[in-house]
Amino acid sequence: MTKSQRVALAVLSAAMLMTILDGSIVTVAMPAIQDDLGFSPAGLSWTVNAYLIAFGGLLLLAGRLGDLIGRKTMFLTGTVVFTVASLLAGAATSPAMLVGARFLQGVGSAISASVVLGILVTIFTGKRERATAIGVFAFTGAAGASIGQVLGGVLTDALNWHWIFLINVPIGVLTIAVAIKALPADRGLGLAAGADVLGAILVTAGLMLGIYTVVEVETYGWASSHTLGLGALAAALLAAFVARQATARTPLLPLRIFRSRNVSGANVVQMLALAAMFAFQIIVALYLQKVLGYTALQTGLAMLPAALAIGTVSLFASARLVTRFGERAVLISGLVLLLIGMSWLMRLPTEAVYVTDLLPMMVLIAGGGLVLPTLTALAMSGAEADDAGLASGLFNTSQQVGMAIGVAVLSTLAAARTGAELAAGASEADALTSGYRLAFTVAAGLLAAALVISVTVLRRPGAPAASAPVADTVAVH
Repeated sequence: MTKSQRVALAVLSAAMLMTILDGSIVTVAMPAIQDDLGFSPAGLSWTVNAYLIAFGGLLLLAGRLGDLIGRKTMFLTGTVVFTVASLLAGAATSPAMLVGARFLQGVGSAISASVVLGILVTIFTGKRERATAIGVFAFTGAAGASIGQVLGGVLTDALNWHWIFLINVPIGVLTIAVAIKALPADRGLGLAAGADVLGAILVTAGLMLGIYTVVEVETYGWASSHTLGLGALAAALLAAFVARQATARTPLLPLRIFRSRNVSGANVVQMLALAAMFAFQIIVALYLQKVLGYTALQTGLAMLPAALAIGTVSLFASARLVTRFGERAVLISGLVLLLIGMSWLMRLPTEAVYVTDLLPMMVLIAGGGLVLPTLTALAMSGAEADDAGLASGLFNTSQQVGMAIGVAVLSTLAAARTGAELAAGASEADALTSGYRLAFTVAAGLLAAALVISVTVLRRPGAPAASAPVADTVAVH
């Protein structure tokens, strides 16, 4: 790996770290934000939801725009928007100002994050160096998820909640300054190659509405007219988008990208695996605080071994294993480890001992350090060179959708079980634990489904391709 490649990787990882940090750092500071700005309990959730809706809804469109007008241009634009929005969020003096700034942060994150993988695979073309770069990238993601919870508690306690957003400003400015020189320039295909305005409207509206519907499930319930009606409308918009792409002269999302079994399979596996892993992160945090009585900072520290396990494996082991055994075999091994760990949590007691009842899963989740890099490589393996940004946006979109659905479904199931246990006379701690065990059981089922798809759908190294040959600049196999 050359010096210029290392600098470029550092820039891309720093930008992704900000994006992931911003998704988790705010959760710890929410009580302080509510007290200071006077949020209602329902309104407070929009400090998270506004970000998620903008981020998840724009990823696919932003990724394609990166192919059309240049991925470097999109990356720099997104980082500028995110940095300015972070400054506005840190200076917020009212709920409306903070929610608006969070939405703008989501827009900036979507613009930059959507093209990061597309840039990465064009910089790192060799199989070994690409596997190493993706391992570093996955490590950044794992670190950001857990560091966000710890850092949020430290900044809020030591300074105030404003600094969980203001800390992004110097990092963003430095990232922009280095990226201008470090990232390779690319001209893009031109808007005429994919200026499908109707398709852009359909997919953005469908994704935003769909994510909004999912994040509001906890408020309205799955069987409510609100959820069913808006869910059906979101599905109709996305179906219309697919139909449009099949007939448009210059489609926003060329359907040829789905001909690759590895691309399609990796995106589905990612949705299932991330639904389980992200729900694990949220539900374990709730268990530690609501059942075991941990503080926010203690919770972050208790979950730190999981981030270290994922990060260590992704950084130091995944590239070597992929080079020797191939992405498919390494992915399957990682899913097996995750499935064993999640199955361990199905027996979680009310009065758990951290070392014996929780730490084993924190170690076994190291399987995520095998799963995340290999899924990234597989999802990018079937994209043609001109579609790298689109493949990157699609991969990030499936990631966000999986995480949102996972939390909504598993949290709802856990709450329903807890309510039933309380009605039957169980103590609050026992009822909560029963609900969380159900969530972990369902998460284990999602991982099992991901494992089955990985075994049956993904191609072995050297197997005949299911689609036309792809460009050498992007192909992993």
